[in-house]
Amino acid sequence: MDPTSLTELGYWGMFFAGLLAGTVVPFSSEVVLVALLALGFDAFPLLIIASIGNWIGGMTTYWIGLMGKTIWLEKYFNVSHAKLMGFKSRIAKWGSYWALVSWVPIAGNLITAALGFFRVPILAVAIFMAIGKVARYIIVIYVALEISNY
Repeated sequence: MDPTSLTELGYWGMFFAGLLAGTVVPFSSEVVLVALLALGFDAFPLLIIASIGNWIGGMTTYWIGLMGKTIWLEKYFNVSHAKLMGFKSRIAKWGSYWALVSWVPIAGNLITAALGFFRVPILAVAIFMAIGKVARYIIVIYVALEISNY
């Protein structure tokens, strides 16, 4: 799916873009966000909608990890059980704080699934994930608006 085609759906398109980008589907919600900003959509609602969609997508990835089915992790994240176990010490050390970087492309999905797999408390993951995703979209919006002012 072409990310810019979701711009035709406006705010709903932003929600779906954020949702897809937060899951195991390789997708760029930033493209939709910047396109909608360029079309004159308000930044604050876009921030909220993108963040909520992306957070729901991330929590879905957490749930996949929580199910603990190694075969799903191998299939959707291309990570072996041995590699996943290599994350165990890092997850144990930093726990839910890892959710702050759940927005990072590719690695963020793996981190989020590992947080679920290792049963890091959901409330802490949900809070830190929300903070990280909102912060990322704030930065994207700020940069896009600054560039458009030139």
